[in-house]
Amino acid sequence: MKQILTADGRVLQVPAPPRGRLRTVLVWLAVVAITVVTMLPHVGIGFGLSAIAQHWRNGASKIVELLAPDWAFFPRTVDPLVQTLQMAVIATAIGALVSLPLSLWAARATNPHRLGRGALRVLLNIVRAVPELLYAAVLVAMVGVGALPGIIALVLFDVGIIVKLVSEQIEAGDPGPLEAAVAAGGTQLQVNRSVAVPEMLPGFLNQTLYVLELNVRASAVLGLVGAGGLGLLIDAVRSYYRYDQLSLIILEILVVVVVIDTASAAIRRRLV
Repeated sequence: MKQILTADGRVLQVPAPPRGRLRTVLVWLAVVAITVVTMLPHVGIGFGLSAIAQHWRNGASKIVELLAPDWAFFPRTVDPLVQTLQMAVIATAIGALVSLPLSLWAARATNPHRLGRGALRVLLNIVRAVPELLYAAVLVAMVGVGALPGIIALVLFDVGIIVKLVSEQIEAGDPGPLEAAVAAGGTQLQVNRSVAVPEMLPGFLNQTLYVLELNVRASAVLGLVGAGGLGLLIDAVRSYYRYDQLSLIILEILVVVVVIDTASAAIRRRLV
């Protein structure tokens, strides 16, 4: 109990606030219990380390091969690597152009029409629910093997991510400037163009750069279903168990991602 002295000289007993230790313990017990149940056989996924213990020699040999890249294989990876980067850049540019107006349409502060805003959000939820690899597999069957289905799949992925993040950023921002512009007599289009776009632009560029990094990783995998890029080469070397060549491809992807991440960070410091 805590005592407080009032202005008229009275002493009040104030109970101490609850510490919430019991609730914290119960939450952790629930998390542990759910985790254990999902790992049990017949009930959960049957998680265990027995497979690793039984096949550790096989895994160790693959790790040894991955630690010894085949540098002579590098010339064959140049063209697929360039195509992967081209796919990522093109998809990012198209996705950003499409996402800019849709972000304004999906935010409550820049689109007062509930029906249109709700329909767009439902559509974007559907788009985000489908993995880009599945998009690429379907598009390969529709338009054929190559970079085009990969680019379309990445654009769909980019639009779903950028619009969600940027629209939430708009709704979390200060509504004062938008309300002032509306009160001054501006139409919704004028308010969005003169007030909302300048305010959302730094965050929009930030999310676009982030999506570019994701696209480089994703475009390197989409080729596994025939959507061009390094994925086609990865599938080929994996089929022949050339883990030394696969190691070189992984290393190239790592270097490219690190370079793009460093350049993106420098751009963010200047623009955001």
